[in-house]
Amino acid sequence: MNEAEVLEIFRGSGAYLEGHFLLTSGRHSAAYVEKFMVLQQPRHCGALCAALADEFRDLAPTVVVGPAVGGILLAYETARALGVRGIFLERENGRLVLRRGFEILPQDRVLVVEDVVTTGTSVFEVLGALGREVSEGRVVGVGHLVDRSSGSVDFRVPRQRALLTLDLPSWEASECPLCREGKPLTKRGSRAS
Repeated sequence: MNEAEVLEIFRGSGAYLEGHFLLTSGRHSAAYVEKFMVLQQPRHCGALCAALADEFRDLAPTVVVGPAVGGILLAYETARALGVRGIFLERENGRLVLRRGFEILPQDRVLVVEDVVTTGTSVFEVLGALGREVSEGRVVGVGHLVDRSSGSVDFRVPRQRALLTLDLPSWEASECPLCREGKPLTKRGSRAS
């Protein structure tokens, strides 16, 4: 699946929004990618995750891990496409942890998946949480649906891939031109900033 096809899925699903948005990172942007508009459609979610799985198949991951909430669907569908386990981390006392009996086995090769990357905060948090569970070098890659950082975030893993890279500027609130214009701010996402 090429980037034009991925973008068409997001646009056709109403997942690519324009306005003035407060991102999970705390930054402001004129565009927002509402991934759940895509993920609510099993055929789109399955197709995107199959394409993500194809980017990492040669690395032979044995488990796919994502952060709750959106990462649950991505981990499951990507794992299904690879024929491996799909698990997720969730918050406990403010930090991401493995729960529900999930574990990373000594022989596992871990693929981390995420929906949208702006600053990489969520992925770095997942990698930090996995660092408590996984020895050096066993995270084989990080895959995400959308990279809105234009490739500027380096997760320091053997491979990282996005299905769609967008050049969508974001600003600190104090530097936001949309705030200076008085445009109303919309908060989206699943986590308080």
